[in-house]
Amino acid sequence: MNKINYQKELDMITSRIGENCPEEQKPLLLLHACCAPCSSYCLEYLTNYFQIIVFYYNPNITPESEYVKRVRELKKFIHDAGYEGRVTFLEGEYDPSIYFKTVEGLEDLPERSIRCRLCYGLRMEEAAKEAKKADADFFTTTLSISPHKNAQWINEIGKELEGKYGVKHLPSDFKKKGGYLRSIELSREYDLYRQNYCGCIFSIEAADP
Repeated sequence: MNKINYQKELDMITSRIGENCPEEQKPLLLLHACCAPCSSYCLEYLTNYFQIIVFYYNPNITPESEYVKRVRELKKFIHDAGYEGRVTFLEGEYDPSIYFKTVEGLEDLPERSIRCRLCYGLRMEEAAKEAKKADADFFTTTLSISPHKNAQWINEIGKELEGKYGVKHLPSDFKKKGGYLRSIELSREYDLYRQNYCGCIFSIEAADP
């Protein structure tokens, strides 16, 4: 089975839209965001082609103080980078019990296991629901920019949710084309807080000291 180049699929979609597409004619994209650093490159790239709703939904994050810090940092980046007016920010419900119920029984599995896949699915499904409510043309997530995240799983989940909710999933592997490195550059430029763990209690335990 040939490995799918999700970045190439995204390039095909954006090339049809074109960078010179008038703002009012750009498709509406609901972008699930995990944090400001990961969102930085994704927004720099995607605002050329889409009107964007940034949807912050991450019940996996522990502790609550970390969750609040990441929300604040993302809002600050949207403001400092000049995206206000072009990007709408939407915050989902923060209820960690939803995450713990989703991964119940898988607590002892390592990072990048099926537990992580279920976490991707939990957050992406909420994004697909919100995209449907907003009558968006597409939905996707910033998660694929991380070298620690499985882009194939992310895109497979997106395709499943596309069929379930009737909103097109925008394929992505944002780490490609220097995306991850650019996110590091932007994080330095805007002095963004870069956490050393994904967000859940299990990733804290696995993080480097």
